[in-house]
Amino acid sequence: MKEITESEMNAILTLVKSPEVDYNANSLAKIIDITPMGALKILKRLEKESILKSKKVGRAVIYRINTESTYARRYVSLILSREVLHTEAKVKRWIQELKKIKNVDIIILFGSVLEKENPKDIDVLLITDKRRFPKLNIEIEELNKLNIKKIHPLYQTFEDIIENIKRRHKPLLNAIKGVIVIGEEKFIEVYNESRKE
Repeated sequence: MKEITESEMNAILTLVKSPEVDYNANSLAKIIDITPMGALKILKRLEKESILKSKKVGRAVIYRINTESTYARRYVSLILSREVLHTEAKVKRWIQELKKIKNVDIIILFGSVLEKENPKDIDVLLITDKRRFPKLNIEIEELNKLNIKKIHPLYQTFEDIIENIKRRHKPLLNAIKGVIVIGEEKFIEVYNESRKE
């Protein structure tokens, strides 16, 4: 595999974080701000490496992550991890804080902390199971006692998040476009399950 370009990274991040959308080269090009031909080259190369798979819908060819491929899942997981490394210092500070949380499968940092210099609070999507929820809630309360900015949690179970993606629940769709702090492999499972017909 060649070195991962910024456009390639943006293409993968867009595909995996927008499971509710069917992207073709033209629609993806508009989102990641490259030419349709550039997007098509990226998509074709990733398909050739079995990272993506394509499907003809009418006259358009749409692309999805090839979740059946172990290599593709590892590649996407690497891209999600790499995104964390490319965040600003103020975001990394919160990533380190959130990594202390134990009773959770997926943590996604989203909202104003990614965009504003001085956010009011820290928006976090936490995916866990009902059994661990009480302990997770205590962990969040403890972190909120220690930090000036309060963590504003959005709790979901694995089943809830899949259902909400399928229902196109706008606040949740915005949340999953954030930075995945932990649980890249599990997030790929969420992507896969939410894409099933």
